[in-house]
Amino acid sequence: MSSIPDLDCKLIRPSGGYAGKQGFSYLEGISAQSSGATGIAMMLVTIPPGGRAKAHMHAAHETAIYIMAGEAVTYYGDRLQHRVVTRAGDMFYIPAGMPHLPINLGTEPCTAVIARTDPNEQESVVLLPELESLVSE
Repeated sequence: MSSIPDLDCKLIRPSGGYAGKQGFSYLEGISAQSSGATGIAMMLVTIPPGGRAKAHMHAAHETAIYIMAGEAVTYYGDRLQHRVVTRAGDMFYIPAGMPHLPINLGTEPCTAVIARTDPNEQESVVLLPELESLVSE
């Protein structure tokens, strides 16, 4: 028997989504709200062809991404000066405080599982509109 009271495993069957500050829609997943998580959030995002997030950073949490299908280009760095292409099967890590802007330049949707070290997922999202014009794609 566990000596930790009031803890239990939770099965989450996503039934809806929400609009993130970054400009994408997310399928609800593991979060403080859905499961009582205290140190992690996990959700699913599908970026449509031509979809582009707003430039942003997650001030207080790290992000891990697993690309399930499709392809995305992510610009990152203090002036979005770096560029990485992620494809199905790739994993991508973004440290806390790193400005970034993902785009789907392909013709197919890009679907990814995202995990973050903040159970309230949207609380430390900081939009960076001053960086938007640095990416012309």
